[in-house]
Parts: sequence; structure tokens; C-alpha cells
Amino acid sequence: MSGNIIIATSKIKACELFYELCEYCGYEKPWTDKLWGDVIRDDEMFAELAFYLTNHTLRDGISVEGYSLTDLYVFQMDKYNLIREIGKNPPECNKQRMVLNAFRMMVDMKADPETYIKRLEEGRGEDRL
Repeated sequence: MSGNIIIATSKIKACELFYELCEYCGYEKPWTDKLWGDVIRDDEMFAELAFYLTNHTLRDGISVEGYSLTDLYVFQMDKYNLIREIGKNPPECNKQRMVLNAFRMMVDMKADPETYIKRLEEGRGEDRL
């Protein structure tokens, strides 16, 4: 029996890059495993993550109630904008970490839009987004 076996390595490569990025950002393996499992089960989310890992920019092909990954990234930036107030750059300020948090938030937002839309609209309590 002769046959050709074709293995699509795109998911393997994305997984390797994702785990490297999460390690760089200081995320522990259980957090990384959970997000990877959630992303890999959703073709749209996987496509977004693969695009980010390859191009280092968000494609914004997904939105929930009008909110895109970029919106969630901006929310993360606003959340950690306290840096000016404390004069230090904590680990949470890492831009790649904020992107990963945006992916986590998008996965969760797809599952429970009401909770996350409320959080987005309330902002930090000082101003509205």
C-alpha cells in the first residue's frame, strides 16, 4: 500500500509560538493550556490567533456585539494605564500579555456577552469607553 501522508503543520507551529509567547509573558501552563484549548475549538478564534502569531497585529475578523479584539486590547491597555500613576512598569503592562488577555476576554465574551459588554461599558469607573 503506497500512499502519501499529508500533515498540516500550521496548528503545530501556532501551538509552539503560542506557548512560547505565554511563557515569555509569564503565564503559567494551566492558564496557557486553558486558553489554547478554548481557542483551538473555535475556528474563528484560531484563525485570529494564527494571524496574530504570524503578523504581530490583530486582524479583527471577529466581533461580539460590535466589539473586536482591538477593542478588547484597548480595554486591557486602559485597565493597566495605572502605570503613569505608580511610575513603574509592572509585568501586566507587557503589550503581548495584553493581547493574550484580549484573546481570553474574547473567548469568554463569546460565551457570555452580557457580562463582558457591561464590563466594557463601565470602564474603570472614571470615564466611559
